[in-house]
Amino acid sequence: MEFSGLTAIVTGGAAGIGAAVVTRLLEGGANVAVFDLRTDGANEAAFAVETDVADDASVRSAVAAVVDRFGGIDIVVNNAGIGAQGSVEDATDEEWARVFNINVVGIARVSRAALPFLRQSRAAAIVNTCSVAATAGLPQRAVYSATKGAVLSLTRAMAADHLREGIRVNCVNPGTADTPWVGRLLDSATDPAAERAALAARQPHGRLVEPAEIAEAIAYLASPRNLSTTGTSLAVDGGMQELRLRPTA
Repeated sequence: MEFSGLTAIVTGGAAGIGAAVVTRLLEGGANVAVFDLRTDGANEAAFAVETDVADDASVRSAVAAVVDRFGGIDIVVNNAGIGAQGSVEDATDEEWARVFNINVVGIARVSRAALPFLRQSRAAAIVNTCSVAATAGLPQRAVYSATKGAVLSLTRAMAADHLREGIRVNCVNPGTADTPWVGRLLDSATDPAAERAALAARQPHGRLVEPAEIAEAIAYLASPRNLSTTGTSLAVDGGMQELRLRPTA
């Protein structure tokens, strides 16, 4: 119960990776607030607040509701994000602005609103959901990859800015995970089964990453047991970034 007595915010916490993080933190004893555009699927044991991370007023109102409910904030998991497909030739200026506004500036908005309360915590931590797309070139993911590269750099900058305030900042770099968003991506493919097999095969362990596995990594980075871990990224990608296995016969 390493999170007993601590309060955590999880953005995008009603489904996918975020929902797995919420479950893991609740199991660890935390008070958990879910920020999501739609909260109808949120864990009933969590405090759900309809929140738009693309809107500063919405974020500040949600943070105030958490503080009013629990008295403070100790952990922020910036998990909310959206995907984008295509090359730089395909993306419009409007799409660039929309995806950056949610995937990057959304992290800044939530963190900025929570910082006054994190500074009062004995175990303050921010964990950002990044991606293997920040460290490996993936086809047809130009806009998405650019935002995740920004998340990786932002994580390090935030860690430097807030270390002496007692606030740790880290990120996780998942590979392709078995989430509703990936499911919708597969459904739109010409051959969903072949596309799923291709996504699984590009990860050396031969399958999609489970959301619960990513949640465990996030819990490690958020835990007060790991107070010397800051400014780092933790890959949960089945070896996709670092391993180069020989082809099987």
